[in-house]
Amino acid sequence: MARPTSVEAYFAGLSEEQRAALQRLREALAAELPEAEEGIVYSMPGFRLRGKAFVGYAAFKDHHSFLPMSVSAIQAHRDELGERVTGRGTISFAYGERFPVGLVKKVLKTRLAEADARRRTR
Repeated sequence: MARPTSVEAYFAGLSEEQRAALQRLREALAAELPEAEEGIVYSMPGFRLRGKAFVGYAAFKDHHSFLPMSVSAIQAHRDELGERVTGRGTISFAYGERFPVGLVKKVLKTRLAEADARRRTR
C-alpha cells in the first residue's frame, strides 16, 4: 500500500473485513479523544493530541492493531491484554474476534493520564 495522504485514502485501500474492524477501533478511540485531531500519523491512521502523535491504528493481512505509543500504558494492562500484545508498543486483534472496546478504552485512559501527568510536570 502506498503512503496514505488521508484516513479516507487509507480506508479506501482496505478489504471490507479490514475496513469494518478498523472502523470499530476508530470509533472507540474517537469517542475517548474528543479534543484530538484525526489524521495520518507515522504512515497510519491515528490521532494527534495537542499537536503531537498520540495513538495509531492499522490493518494487516491477518490482524489489525492499536498502537498507543506508550509501552507503559500497555504494560499497565498486560494481564488483561494477554497474547494480544504482539510487540513492544502494539496490541493486535484478530479479524472476526469480538472487539474488546472496554479494554481498548482502559489502555487509552491510562495513556491519557500519562500525557496529562507529563504535561503538568513541564
